[in-house]
Amino acid sequence: MKHLLVLNRLFWKYRWRLLTGIGFVALANYFSVLQPRMVRYALDEVIANMRLYPVLDGFAGQEVLGDSIGEQLLFFGGLVLTFALMMGIFMFFMRWTIIVMSRLMEYDIRKEIYDHYQLLTTAFYKRNSTGDLMSRITEDVSKVRMYLGPAILYGINLITLFVLVIQAMIQVSPMLTLFSLLPLPILSISIYYVSELINRKSGLIQKQLSFLNTVAQEVYSGIRVVKSYVQEKAMVGYFKEESETFRVKALDLARVDALFFPFMVLMIGVSTIVTIYVGGLQVFSGQITTGNIGEFVIYVNMLTWPVTSIGWVASIIQQADASQRRINEFLATEPELEDGHEPLTELRGEIRCQHMSFTYPDTGIEALKDVSFSLQPGQKLAVVGRTGSGKSTLAELLLRMYDISSGELLLDGRPIHEWRLADLRNQIGYVPQDVFLFSDSVAANIAFGHPEADMAAISTYAGAAAVAQDIERLPKTYETLVGERGVTLSGGQKQRISLARALIKQPRLIILDDCLSAVDTDTEKQILQHIDEEIGQATAIVITHRITSMIDFDHILVLDQGRVVEQGTHTELLSLKGAYAELYEHQMMESEQEGLS
Repeated sequence: MKHLLVLNRLFWKYRWRLLTGIGFVALANYFSVLQPRMVRYALDEVIANMRLYPVLDGFAGQEVLGDSIGEQLLFFGGLVLTFALMMGIFMFFMRWTIIVMSRLMEYDIRKEIYDHYQLLTTAFYKRNSTGDLMSRITEDVSKVRMYLGPAILYGINLITLFVLVIQAMIQVSPMLTLFSLLPLPILSISIYYVSELINRKSGLIQKQLSFLNTVAQEVYSGIRVVKSYVQEKAMVGYFKEESETFRVKALDLARVDALFFPFMVLMIGVSTIVTIYVGGLQVFSGQITTGNIGEFVIYVNMLTWPVTSIGWVASIIQQADASQRRINEFLATEPELEDGHEPLTELRGEIRCQHMSFTYPDTGIEALKDVSFSLQPGQKLAVVGRTGSGKSTLAELLLRMYDISSGELLLDGRPIHEWRLADLRNQIGYVPQDVFLFSDSVAANIAFGHPEADMAAISTYAGAAAVAQDIERLPKTYETLVGERGVTLSGGQKQRISLARALIKQPRLIILDDCLSAVDTDTEKQILQHIDEEIGQATAIVITHRITSMIDFDHILVLDQGRVVEQGTHTELLSLKGAYAELYEHQMMESEQEGLS
């Protein structure tokens, strides 16, 4: 349980709920233990009076004795019902305190994990799959909650009930107590191993079920690819094979379950028979009464579930410990970026790179090598280069998703790592190459950049991104749901909505990472013209493959294999007749060929 020790702080936080719950468990079990005692008194009274009843045959006292027996049975029956009612009330309160406490702890753990996820860097998310992240915050936390709630509850219940019942049994007959409880340890040990077997098989079933869900999700998401390649039968056959594997494993578990409960009932029956046999011998010898046998039988049955639950609780603790270990691994992961200490009230947009290099920490790939350039506030920079030349890496460094490996990256005259991250990113509008839209309305996706924006502002910036007309043609215009990752929209529409989301922030620095690749050249020029009007004096960095749209930029950076091979204005770069001029001529020829076709 070493990994679960970190949860002791939560027990301390909710200590009054826990202590109150323990009190309610003790009270519920106290009234539970009183019921067999009332049954014993009733049996002993009835048996004693029934022996006297035939002796009074023909006397008036016989009728009085019969009425007395009925009144006694009614009295003891009323006591049993009263104690049962009190037990039920306190059982409600014990669940209301301890189970609710576990739910509050579950909330705290999930919130802690979610908050920690927000602090971790892009590199962390590249190393870990989304499915694993989701599993730790859902399945693993749920298993830990089973320890915090049911396992704690049944553990406390086992201890208190055992103490009260054993005490009551020993007061009557220590020897009968020993024989009555003899089969229960065997039952507990057997159930522990059976539970471990069930858990192992359940784990395999859960793993297979998870795989089936993954297969189904991929097929549904990529249904267009499946249909276009006429692979429906192949996918159905594959899914059928995996489903058959799941069926075999599920039946294997069902066979174990089929033996579990009959064995439990058998051991309870053995314990009951031993109690009646040994108790009967003691009744004949005058050591105990007949009512004590009935009392002991009830006690044995009362202990059956708590003893049985030992294996179940141990299994829950094992699973919770394994899950908490996985949770602790992520919570122990420190953010690779330290937040800056300097507040950034208003970003001017001055950028200066001096001999900047960057190597990805996980892969060891050197993405940028000795990059130097400068940009004054309000200037427009275009970055061009072949795929893999380091353009997107440059954008991520300006957002400080990573820290540079060497050299200097200055923003407004200070090293970028000195600025507070929230202040920095709040004043940068970023449109990534891989556009992401939330499963929400068009308006909500645009307003994500500025949650307080009204509909007038949303429509204004949609117009600036040249997507307003497309939105007006949607079934519910701005209230249209875009579906998962914007699946109901075209690539160009998604890119322009993402652009509107960045513009509505009114950023002081805007970075467009090849985010207009899905729109035609004329629309791109129109959008860039709108951007120039909307952002005013803001600094802009546009990463693109289209050379023809760069003529009006103040500065152009040409990257190749992470290095700056050329930089300058459009005219200056054409006069060099180097890489930029070659790319420009190549694209002009492609445009002419498209025009002729």
